[in-house]
Amino acid sequence: MARRDRPADLEPLAAVVQRLGVLLAAGVAPASGWAYVAEAARGPAAAGARAVADVAARGGSVTDAIVSVASARRADRAAWRGLAAAWLVATDAGAPLAPTLSELSATLRSLAQNQRDVETALAGPVATARMVMVLPLVGILFGLALGFDSLHVLFATPPGLVCLALGTLLIVLAQLWNRRLLRGARPTNLTPGLALDLMAIAVSGGASLSRAERAVADAREVCGIDPDDSDAAIAEVLELSRRAGVPAAALLHAEAVEARRSARSAGERAAATLGVTLMLPLGVCILPAFMVLGVAPLLIAVLSSTVTGL
Repeated sequence: MARRDRPADLEPLAAVVQRLGVLLAAGVAPASGWAYVAEAARGPAAAGARAVADVAARGGSVTDAIVSVASARRADRAAWRGLAAAWLVATDAGAPLAPTLSELSATLRSLAQNQRDVETALAGPVATARMVMVLPLVGILFGLALGFDSLHVLFATPPGLVCLALGTLLIVLAQLWNRRLLRGARPTNLTPGLALDLMAIAVSGGASLSRAERAVADAREVCGIDPDDSDAAIAEVLELSRRAGVPAAALLHAEAVEARRSARSAGERAAATLGVTLMLPLGVCILPAFMVLGVAPLLIAVLSSTVTGL
């Protein structure tokens, strides 16, 4: 169960983004930067980095290449799309991309840590649930050792069949419940603060606010980034910039940092509470399943043998 639901590791992609940002900040050409990071890339992000490097070496659109890689991904698709949008906006605005890549890599590493925290919180309850699910078999074997045919009761008598159906239903319900809790605890937004960063990139290139807004909206549409609640934050920051007469880029960047901090805090809280909430399926479903599959057939077999003896 846990392995099948395990998300892709974001660390390899974070390393690619971080190295790319360092290379671009040092003055390396984008095509050469992608070639270098593709050579050093490891893990799930390696194939994507090589695909983008090949397109960049041929003079193709890096943004289109990243979007193409994102379409073939699953768990980290949003992160690749965020990278594509940042690349597109920076290219159109003529703005430096390295600072945003550095922030994006830090965000991905933080989210990867949140995922590890979730897996750690899950390990104990999953191990306990697996152990408890073995207890019905132990109860059946214990009954056989005492001379009571619990298997016959469970599979060949009406009360036993009811217990079998109920116990199986409880175990399946517990597994589905665990998976739902796990999915709810994992971060869903892999690029918090991205829209704010995109706007900061656009305005730092010297574009007017209206042109920057159109550029960001176009980039989000091209790269397939779903709408979120960042539009209100962007409007608030831009209004503050107009009233105060200060550059909007710094304010937008600060707001993006705050959005990432809030996302990290939310992920930490979700991981911390997961270990407690995963006890609910154990108490509500697994333990009753043990009673109806392991204990109830034994009691029925005891009562049946007693009645037969009388």
